Amino acid sequence: MSKRLQPAIYNIAAHGGFADALAQGLIDRFAKDPLGLARGLIILPNNRARRAVHDAFVRLSEDGLLLPQMAVIGDLELDESIGVALDRGELALDIAPAVDPLDRLLVLAQLIERESAAKGRALLSKEALRLAREFARTLDQLTVEEIALKDLFDIDVEPELSGHWQDALAFFRVITEKWQAKLTDMGAVDEAARRNALFDQTVKAWKTAPPNHFVVAAGITTSAPAIARFLRAIAFLPEGMVVLPDLDMVMADEEWGMLGPFQPDAETGKVERAQETHPQYHMKLLLERMSIARGEIMRWPRTGTSGAAAKRSRALSNAFAIPKLTSRWQSLDSDERSLAGVQTAEARNSAEEAQIIALLAREALETPERRVAIITPDRALAGRISAHLERWMIAADDTAGQPLSKKPEGIFFLALLSAATDGFPPAEFLALLKHPLVRAGEGRLDWLAQVRKLDLLMRGPRPAPGLAGIDSLFQSEDRRTKSLRDNLRPWWTDVRAIFAPAATALSGAMNWTEMLAEVRQLADLLTNGQVWAGPAGRQLADFLSDMEDRAALGPMKIQAPEIAGYFETFLADMPVRPPYGGHPRIALYGLLEARLQQADLVICCGLNEGSWPQAITPDPWLAPMVRKSLGLPAQERQIGLSAHDLVGAMGARNVILTRAQRDGSGPAIASRFLLRLKAMCGPNLKEHPVARQWATRIDQPEEYIRIEQPAPEPTADQRLVKLSVTDVDRLIADPFAFYAAKIMRLGTLDMIDAEPSPAWRGSIIHDILDKWAKEDGYDPDALKRRAEGFLNERSSHPLMRTLWAPRLMEGLLWIADTVAQQRAGGRGPLKSEQKGVARIAGVDLFGIADRIDRMADSRLAIVDYKTGGPPSNRAVKEGFALQLGLLGAIAEKGDFGGLSGKTGGFEYWSLAKQGGKNSFGYIATPTNPRSPDKIEADQMVDHAVTEYTKAVNSYIHGDEPMVAKLHPEYAPYADYDQLMRFEEWYGRADVLEQGGEHE
Repeated sequence: MSKRLQPAIYNIAAHGGFADALAQGLIDRFAKDPLGLARGLIILPNNRARRAVHDAFVRLSEDGLLLPQMAVIGDLELDESIGVALDRGELALDIAPAVDPLDRLLVLAQLIERESAAKGRALLSKEALRLAREFARTLDQLTVEEIALKDLFDIDVEPELSGHWQDALAFFRVITEKWQAKLTDMGAVDEAARRNALFDQTVKAWKTAPPNHFVVAAGITTSAPAIARFLRAIAFLPEGMVVLPDLDMVMADEEWGMLGPFQPDAETGKVERAQETHPQYHMKLLLERMSIARGEIMRWPRTGTSGAAAKRSRALSNAFAIPKLTSRWQSLDSDERSLAGVQTAEARNSAEEAQIIALLAREALETPERRVAIITPDRALAGRISAHLERWMIAADDTAGQPLSKKPEGIFFLALLSAATDGFPPAEFLALLKHPLVRAGEGRLDWLAQVRKLDLLMRGPRPAPGLAGIDSLFQSEDRRTKSLRDNLRPWWTDVRAIFAPAATALSGAMNWTEMLAEVRQLADLLTNGQVWAGPAGRQLADFLSDMEDRAALGPMKIQAPEIAGYFETFLADMPVRPPYGGHPRIALYGLLEARLQQADLVICCGLNEGSWPQAITPDPWLAPMVRKSLGLPAQERQIGLSAHDLVGAMGARNVILTRAQRDGSGPAIASRFLLRLKAMCGPNLKEHPVARQWATRIDQPEEYIRIEQPAPEPTADQRLVKLSVTDVDRLIADPFAFYAAKIMRLGTLDMIDAEPSPAWRGSIIHDILDKWAKEDGYDPDALKRRAEGFLNERSSHPLMRTLWAPRLMEGLLWIADTVAQQRAGGRGPLKSEQKGVARIAGVDLFGIADRIDRMADSRLAIVDYKTGGPPSNRAVKEGFALQLGLLGAIAEKGDFGGLSGKTGGFEYWSLAKQGGKNSFGYIATPTNPRSPDKIEADQMVDHAVTEYTKAVNSYIHGDEPMVAKLHPEYAPYADYDQLMRFEEWYGRADVLEQGGEHE
């Protein structure tokens, strides 16, 4: 067979339905012979494209077909290798094998880490790993563009670069030299270099012995020089054809020429900037490297049935015109600016956008045989869409996959590393123990019951780090948790034994091999092997095996707290693509996976700047000037590729473009592509008429239920409870909170890993002062020693050590000095933390006095310690802070451990600052004669008893409803706000009466 004189190169427009058109055209041409198709070879860009073409043949075959062989050129971005049909043994004999990608990444990270340390700039291991990945990407770009490494050393642009970029370039050259030496030692080459050589050898072999069957290269748009030569060779084969996707054939020749690339000006040497962000630029560059003019390209004889009208392609060509030509939009006829079949939908936020997309897809599936493609580069949005589709039990194949770090198996593994390397902090450790994979199976319920007990024990401020810190919780003398500790201790002993080996392996001098083995074994023990099941689990297991085999290539120096971040860097870049098996008529695609795919309805979502197009990631190694001098593509070319992806997706018959006005970080900017379409089409680009309504109404009730202010009415028997003096304040200000705490007995829990709260600090202060009184006899020096001993014991908490300790010491020293002065003046303390009880108004009232003093006039003084400010005198006068008065009533009408008598002093001793004073500690009293809201000392008890009696008669002896937040100004605590559904009724009455909608 003689070589062709004219290239056989075709184009299928965006509206042509590439896969169906290609398959139908080949069937028409070769299927007359039963073996005609089977003898041929179709070369496609990636595995997803091969699947799309395979499905198209199946759809179009009426009586069955013997399909042609299909091979892929592979996609570095998808970690795909060249298909076996191209990587044949006889062609690859003289080509060195490609270095393993993981080997390359680990070796490069080691080189970067070592060289950085040599220059006195130590790097975190995960940062070295990130730089290694970026280095490999830049090196691949140099190789793909066939830029010799010699050019990297010959360019002389350093004088024009800032110091930072000069250092980066010098560092890049050093790592490049060392990496090339490593490759030589390994007898391997980079994957990109091997691909180039394989394409060139294939071209060489076909020149001497052309295939005796048809060869079709379809859908390939990569403009790499080696691929361009490969495609050119196919185009001139006797039975060869090249079929391009989405080449703009309607663009005027003048505009085509304005895309670039351009030659340097003969006089000035300057080069006009090419339009690399244009969706057709890389196609033009490919044709130029193939030495083929656009006029030589023929239209493919068939068109897919699912494509849009041809005028859609003309409108898209106009919409994406280069900036200097967009002024012509004003002169276009209405039909030239029409995108019939294309609609938009704007959501208020990304959550609503996902809901809209799921509803649109669900509605489309109501039509038999209708296929839906959802395309987005936003993996978080794709995950949300999948979750919404599960409402109708629709499983959509997410062909772009989700990062392993976001899958349950990856989350568990990273949680395990984080907990073990951070010293088992409460929140992280409990999250690990509660993970669904832990103890999966029959024993999980018993396991969770014990974990919840440990949760109760670990609440409050963080214990000391490590397993020993949790052990210390079991040695506490707190009587409130004794039963819990005793019940939990045997279980914790067994669990501790499971974690101890890994905790040792992940601390101190680390043996990388042993550490990986211990972590793998611990993960296996905790999950009963379930962590290795499923696609994500198998991928994680393979990764850990590979890391164990390459233990010698691990990080040079890594500290335990870095390990979780180090592995997260790997897992975040490992997509998990589940096997096929989802709904047959719906699929989720990333931009790369969506190329050449077909559907009756295409939903392009996430059309915001930073998403589609994605944000440009700067090259950390080579400055833009260096890249330009070397001839590397500008980083902005990625925008043009994203635009081409959008144009290709918009070739479907029905298209919906969606975006969210806000994302998780705030207001979002609409994609420049969407803005172009709106600017050109104006009112011709219609908004979907009901998508927003569907999303708003799907979870909207037919009518809103008005939540009334809660006011439970317990029975008379339920109301008969003992009262403490602090309960009375709650009963008066917030009867519902009293009902929840005393009648329903619903206690509050401290937060996990909580900062020292005012209540917790108050308990500590009271404990120190009580022991000072009972064990040290109010010795001033002893109080200081006791406080210092406490702080040393609790020194593990940095907030207490650095912020609270100085204030605590100054406040306690003030108390010691004040007590000493009062004792010298004839006033002496009698009781500390003394419980008292009295029956008042037919109810047993009890309370604990922080301190009771005997005053010089023989009356008793009630002292209450406060770490913050005391209640206002106005609150006491209005009957909402009765604690001091009621303690005085107990002293007069009952007794405090045998002590009783007339009370004349009512004092708050605060450890805070007062007014503009710089010192800590002061005394406040409701009987202060200078206060406009003062209460006379001899009326204090009567006032408190009067207000107390009113409350008791109403709520304890009476049947008054226990209204929530009766006096919200004196009910600041939110312990029971969720129980009373506070946000649903407080301040909402007017809104509901006006028919308003609360969101």
